[in-house]
Amino acid sequence: MSFKPNFDFIEELKWRGLLHDAIPGTEELLNRERVTAYIGFDPTADSLHIGNMVPIMLLTLFQKAGHKPLVLIGGATGMVGDPSGKSAERKLLDWESLQRNLEGQKNQLMKFLDFNDSENGAEVVNNYDWFKDWGFLDFIRDVGKHITVSYMMGKDSVKNRLEAGGLSFTEFSYQLVQGYDFYHLYTEKGCKLQMGGSDQWGNITTGTELIRRKDSGEAFAITAPLITKSDGSKFGKSEGGNVWLDPDKTSAFAFYQFWLNVADEDASKFIKIYSLKTRPEIEEIINNHQGQEYLRGLQKALAEEMTIRVHGEEALKLAEKATQVFFGKGSAEDLSALNEPTLKASLEGMEKFEVAKEKLEKGTNILDLLAVETSIFPSKGEARKMIAANGFSINKEKFTNVDGTINMSAALHERYVILQKGKKNYFVIELI
Repeated sequence: MSFKPNFDFIEELKWRGLLHDAIPGTEELLNRERVTAYIGFDPTADSLHIGNMVPIMLLTLFQKAGHKPLVLIGGATGMVGDPSGKSAERKLLDWESLQRNLEGQKNQLMKFLDFNDSENGAEVVNNYDWFKDWGFLDFIRDVGKHITVSYMMGKDSVKNRLEAGGLSFTEFSYQLVQGYDFYHLYTEKGCKLQMGGSDQWGNITTGTELIRRKDSGEAFAITAPLITKSDGSKFGKSEGGNVWLDPDKTSAFAFYQFWLNVADEDASKFIKIYSLKTRPEIEEIINNHQGQEYLRGLQKALAEEMTIRVHGEEALKLAEKATQVFFGKGSAEDLSALNEPTLKASLEGMEKFEVAKEKLEKGTNILDLLAVETSIFPSKGEARKMIAANGFSINKEKFTNVDGTINMSAALHERYVILQKGKKNYFVIELI
């Protein structure tokens, strides 16, 4: 049965800025037959982060073109450690941590790909399944003899580490282990293509070489560039570290804010890389953004799509509502409608004061709260002036009674009170 792709995958990667390198003949292969390809994910944490979104996009677009994606979870390679792009050997994981990480990542990956029974339905494979019964001597006899030391030493991932002070035999052997992954999937699953980041080129081509030498077969490779911001720094981290796909590690609000705050010079680049919209749709968004950058329409489109894909529509609505509350014209009702995880996330970065819960249970004079229990105002006199001038709010509602009290009815989720001095100065009281 003849195969015709839904679109030219290589051309799609080119205009999106997702193609760094490919073995000659890859495009012709993809346009004449349905191809099975895989990408490996390193289980160093129990959640993926947005740095993983590039390989996820490669697999997603690959499947949309009509091809079959395999997701390789590195149950075996996770025990070794990939030296590519690393300056030091990482701490090896214990078995329980590894299993927890594998399960967490597998569940997240199933959000992005279609795991159906069709000809191009995605599959998850775990390289521990084919390595668990191998002995060391069997491996070096059956696999190691096909790849020379000089070939392995020529890889940038090895040379860079040697120049930086050396690497262990464990990490040196990583490319051989990953190369065998490709060989195994080639022989057992008919997988002819491996994809990954540009730092994986050496490991991937070790696999193609092993397939050639061990089986006289032909296999292919595609790599995507490592994504950087306009200032040259690595994309994928916020001030707090990695931006995770797990809402318990990075809330939907913080995730939404990350994309919303992408610089203008980066936004047009990132929407091509990370959005699933078509080329005409993306180009229209970019064109509409030009001359109206202050509206941040490009960033909003990117933030909306990415938040829905990772967290869902309900989480997006809450993230947008929280954004309106603290950065727009959101009302007291909007604030009270936020669930506790969204509210807690949106309060990060605000100046916080801890106050004993019993103070509000008894009722506390507002001036005492603002100038004695906290230092929101330097004195009761300053607090009195601001309140009298209609410049003070509690939970987005104006508070004008200088002799008033505040009690537990003001505590959102019985824990937080949001105080606002002027238009933009927010403070949070957390009851303990």
